[in-house]
Amino acid sequence: MSAVSSSGWLYGAVQRRRNRGLGGLYLVVAAFLILYAVLFPGILSVGGFSKFTQNWFPLALVTMAQALLMLNGGITLAIGPLVSLGAVIAATTMEGVLGVPGGFLAVAFTGLAIGAVTGAIVAHLRLPAIIVTLAGSFIITGVALILLPRPGGFIPGWLSTTLAGHTPVAFLLLVVILVLWKAFLATPLGLGIYAAGDNPVGAFRSGVPVERVKIVSFALSGLLAALAGLFVAAQTGSGDPVIGTPFTLNSIAAAVLGGVGFLGGKGTMRGAICGSLLLSVMINVMFFLGFPPVAQYVAQGLIIVGAVAVPELLGAWRARR
Repeated sequence: MSAVSSSGWLYGAVQRRRNRGLGGLYLVVAAFLILYAVLFPGILSVGGFSKFTQNWFPLALVTMAQALLMLNGGITLAIGPLVSLGAVIAATTMEGVLGVPGGFLAVAFTGLAIGAVTGAIVAHLRLPAIIVTLAGSFIITGVALILLPRPGGFIPGWLSTTLAGHTPVAFLLLVVILVLWKAFLATPLGLGIYAAGDNPVGAFRSGVPVERVKIVSFALSGLLAALAGLFVAAQTGSGDPVIGTPFTLNSIAAAVLGGVGFLGGKGTMRGAICGSLLLSVMINVMFFLGFPPVAQYVAQGLIIVGAVAVPELLGAWRARR
């Protein structure tokens, strides 16, 4: 067997292992989308599709941010506060002399910097990511409240109209981000995320810069979360220092629904995106079916537990056969 065909076979085997279980997820997502279209036919219009993707887009971004770290064997509890901080920075800088470009750069730099510092602490001090990000979440929330104690600030009307108007700009942005992610996976650092998450010792012995991979993962995760905050600010027309709170647990739930494992190296970004889509559609379907808010939370919890438990039970059953 030639080297080229051997590499192709190995790549195919790795892809089959990563895609295991995604077929069932795609079917469930398709079923919920069909049910949602039946309950709300307006989604089939351009305006309806635009509004749906605008509501889904921030959840998709934070799920990608969370999945980045879960694939690398970590987890972050600072997603929600970073979304809030991104919204606050956007709302407090876009009225300045640098305008929207300056506000965008401030949000992006803040997300990258906070993520990189957090990753450096986790990588070099060997501290658990969940502890570091829990402490960081309190600090970030405090900074957001200092910058903007109550909802307010300024977001240009044209920016809100562009990002959250009646055109599917959010969907196009998501496609662009996914293309960039695919390109990033072709780089040594991108490939290192899976390797370092699956077997950090083996990856290190193979020459993968494990610490650098972890820092880059945290930096990109922070960038995505902060940009989600900018989008939320454009949606609402202002900044809110606590608006991102629900995103922390929702990002974990969506990633788990998408088949991303907690121990690293298991799952795909496309699975995480599908998980975020499933969670978003599921919430909308329960709303249209008249579920009270309490029942919606219970149903979400049961579905998430099932999404985690069923694959494990099936794996144990196959092992006993």
